[in-house]
Amino acid sequence: MIRFDVLSIFPEMFSSPLNFSLLKKAQEKGLINICLHDIRNWASDKHRMTDDAPFGGGCGMVMKVEPVERALAEIKNKVGESQVILMTPQGETFNHKIATELASETQIIIICGRYEGVDERIRTYLVDREISIGDFILTGGELSALVLIDAVSRLIPGVLGNADSPAGESFSNGLLEYPQYTRPANYKNWSVPEVLMSGNHAEIERWRRRESLKRTCKRRPDLLKKIELSAEDKKILEQIELE
Repeated sequence: MIRFDVLSIFPEMFSSPLNFSLLKKAQEKGLINICLHDIRNWASDKHRMTDDAPFGGGCGMVMKVEPVERALAEIKNKVGESQVILMTPQGETFNHKIATELASETQIIIICGRYEGVDERIRTYLVDREISIGDFILTGGELSALVLIDAVSRLIPGVLGNADSPAGESFSNGLLEYPQYTRPANYKNWSVPEVLMSGNHAEIERWRRRESLKRTCKRRPDLLKKIELSAEDKKILEQIELE
């Protein structure tokens, strides 16, 4: 089991997404445990302030270090070693490799920033890893935290109905996933490739590999530079480039 502890000033934002579909079932099965924490509970003043004006001036407010430090001191290492993550556009870009690494953790603590960001001492002294979900700005780290929780949870054994499902998905082997089809076989003269209905599993696997390479070549050629290609893969790519 993996435990997610989420620090946010708006924990209510997580209620609906975490109570549907696979994430709800995974919690009911005891495969993941998601604990939501309001950072305001660790504020020391009567107004429960978690932000203040930045030193040196400037627009906006900055999240204070004290409430976050107190929260971490209380919830860290509840089920083993903790990995503390700050969701921030300045972090490393989240991908399947990072999700796989995090899936082996026992406790992941996610700090959701707000306003103009967090006091730099949070980054320097309290965080193990900074993660971004892309080169854009959100109003807070809550939505990106949900992306991380969902992507990591799917890799935990038992969360998906079919244990082999993650292996064939995009990025699992470095390539984009091949096209998928289901019934009806023909709709408005839009037909399913005959090979998929042939029953010849070897031919189906060859077709899927070719289509996966083709889609990656056309849409994300940068990915091909990061994986080891077989001689057969290289031959297929040469044919694709001639088409």
